[in-house]
Amino acid sequence: MNQLRSRASALKVALALTCVILAVELAGGLLSHSLALLADAGHVLTDVFALGLAWFAVSASRRPADKRRSYGYHRVSILAALVNSLTLIVIVAAIAYEAVRRLGHPEPVQGGLVIVTALVAITINAFVVLALRRDMRSLNMRAALLHVTGDLGAAAGVVVAGAVILLTGWLYIDPLLSLGIAVLIAFGAWRIVRETVNLLMEGTPREIDLEAVTEEIAGTELVTSVHDLHVWALSSDEMALSCHVVVGDCPLGDAEHVVRDLEQRLCDRFAIGHTTIQVESCHPCGEIHHGAGKHNHPHEHMHVITSSAGPLRAAGSSARPR
Repeated sequence: MNQLRSRASALKVALALTCVILAVELAGGLLSHSLALLADAGHVLTDVFALGLAWFAVSASRRPADKRRSYGYHRVSILAALVNSLTLIVIVAAIAYEAVRRLGHPEPVQGGLVIVTALVAITINAFVVLALRRDMRSLNMRAALLHVTGDLGAAAGVVVAGAVILLTGWLYIDPLLSLGIAVLIAFGAWRIVRETVNLLMEGTPREIDLEAVTEEIAGTELVTSVHDLHVWALSSDEMALSCHVVVGDCPLGDAEHVVRDLEQRLCDRFAIGHTTIQVESCHPCGEIHHGAGKHNHPHEHMHVITSSAGPLRAAGSSARPR
């Protein structure tokens, strides 16, 4: 919870400072009649939207679970990251279109005022980047950081373009730098789109090696085998696991100790904080299919289900963690 508060505070500061950048660049663009600055102000406006959305996502993820959403609102951060990255792709298309247009029809730029305005924007943006880089585990924070970094690069390009124009009068530098920045933003945006889609599809998080998880579980004392193993993400930095483990014939208390040991080891090594572990003794349920679209029919034998969310109990089907 403290981590979520820290993220919300960082995003709030970043949002306020980005609004200041928007006002500065808008005023500078109008005073200098610079389309480049006005275009960059439009880019900053999308950053305001992105940071506001990210702030909302972090705030929403702090809401407790309820009857309709037993997992809470952690997935909001993934949805916000996806929207932010898709917005970046739209920005890239707009930058590329404007750059191509300017290559065909260069426009004069009043370099002095443009440089001063862009330097102010760079200073504020650099502070925002440093604030957001303190927490890079969250996909949502990384998407917000990519927005701000893209604007920082755009502002730096405006400074370089203004200096070149002042010194040489070569107007083509502005659209050429804009195309380079657009390529960098597009590359980062595509990576985030690909990762968020994987998480929304219940894919295994990229930092999790299922073979290593299987070895860790199978190597636990009293565990003879593991199957029906699933690892998925509740959010970009919170993961869940469910599995069936087979143990030898042992007392109920020993089975509980196995589960507690597994919970601790999975959390320490893989940062998996939500686990549901079904223990099967003597008669593993290998004949029952647990894949997508299948139903877990009651077993003819009794086995034990244990979960990090509750005490040991006898049952005939597995349940995902709350």
